[in-house]
Amino acid sequence: MMEDTIAETPSLEPTQIDAYREATKGGRADAYWYVSLVGLRPQNPIRIFKRVAKGLAFLSFVRLQRNTGWSMGDLAEAVAIKPRTLHRRKKQGRLDPEESDRLLRVSRIFGRALELFEGDVEAARRWLATPQGGLGGERPMVLAKTDLGAREVEALVERLEHGVLT
Repeated sequence: MMEDTIAETPSLEPTQIDAYREATKGGRADAYWYVSLVGLRPQNPIRIFKRVAKGLAFLSFVRLQRNTGWSMGDLAEAVAIKPRTLHRRKKQGRLDPEESDRLLRVSRIFGRALELFEGDVEAARRWLATPQGGLGGERPMVLAKTDLGAREVEALVERLEHGVLT
């Protein structure tokens, strides 16, 4: 069952941004490619669901933090994990299923911003942190804390990709 797991070793491979950028530019990325930003293989969504239901390894959080360049605190805030809880999860080595789901949501939103800015990590981070008129003046990462808000961010990205002024 190797394809259902992530390497849960202390060493981390280089960030996945370059691979993500190449896959999205080359048209090889599918709808679930963003899971690579947390160290999972893009695969069947049911397998991804099962991984989330078990709770992702804490290493997934670390991988997304490295790929985004955000601080641990900023990512914890985006995923709605309190600092003490984050410390506990680090000791346990695993996130709970709800935290895992929120981590994948943040990964998906960051991946969409990366696509919008053609792989420019800094531009994606800046856009996610800046109030957007198309989102009622809200910052995309604030809205992405909920499923409804994340859907609105994704809809705005779609409009921007197609040149629809918001």
